[in-house]
Amino acid sequence: MRLFYQTLGMSRGSKTGTYGQVLQRLIANAAAPGTTIDVFGLAPHRAVADQYRYLEFQDTTEVLENGLRAEREGYDAVLLGNIFQPGLHELRELLNIPVLGLSESAVQMACLMGPSFSLINVNPKFNRRVIEGIRLQGLEGRMTSVEMMTVERPGVFDIALSDPEVAGQIVQQFTVTARRALDKGAEVLIPAGGSLMAVLIEAGLTNVDGAPVLNGITALVKTGEMAVQMRQMTGMFTSKRLTYAPPTGKILADVRAAYGDAVYPGAV
Repeated sequence: MRLFYQTLGMSRGSKTGTYGQVLQRLIANAAAPGTTIDVFGLAPHRAVADQYRYLEFQDTTEVLENGLRAEREGYDAVLLGNIFQPGLHELRELLNIPVLGLSESAVQMACLMGPSFSLINVNPKFNRRVIEGIRLQGLEGRMTSVEMMTVERPGVFDIALSDPEVAGQIVQQFTVTARRALDKGAEVLIPAGGSLMAVLIEAGLTNVDGAPVLNGITALVKTGEMAVQMRQMTGMFTSKRLTYAPPTGKILADVRAAYGDAVYPGAV
């Protein structure tokens, strides 16, 4: 099994940086025997500040091209390792292989682990975007709250990955914030963001007062493996009726004449 892991947390130019190295190790550790996962960033001038919608829109173009490349090169699934999951629905319409997203996989997994969950967030600008995604999943009723950590400066998570003292401060603040969610009735805790998830995994934090700290990176990898196995067993995974149905017939011919023969591989 070969999985294509798309991250916006690093550009191609930072793949050998601390976060890039940690992310690749965490992904490899989550993979089952026989699963190969290749991690891809974006071009050096991309992945700058994806919490801004315009910049995410610009980055999504490359994400979509990478999805087409993944199917063309024989990957079995595309994993979007970003809390906003740019291109998730477009790629599901475009590709035949499964396409999974970080937030969606984490929330679905949380609902299997307990009846309610809370998000522990680090950036107020994330809130509406993440909640929009959960509402689209139809799972807003399972969410107890969104709690906010206070991050003093950008890049603190990168520092924490190489500085145990800073990592300890983040773990302490996460724990305090998480207990506010537990007091409101949350039973599963979801760190909102791949960088925070990576710091907590490295620190070995797996629960707070008996409530699981769900790591979305691991959830995404395991969901991706399951989706591939389902497709291998049944012949399909993503529904191609209505929402993710590709163009067909004359419309497809017109689309390929305008956008190239590579779009909508396998559609007829």
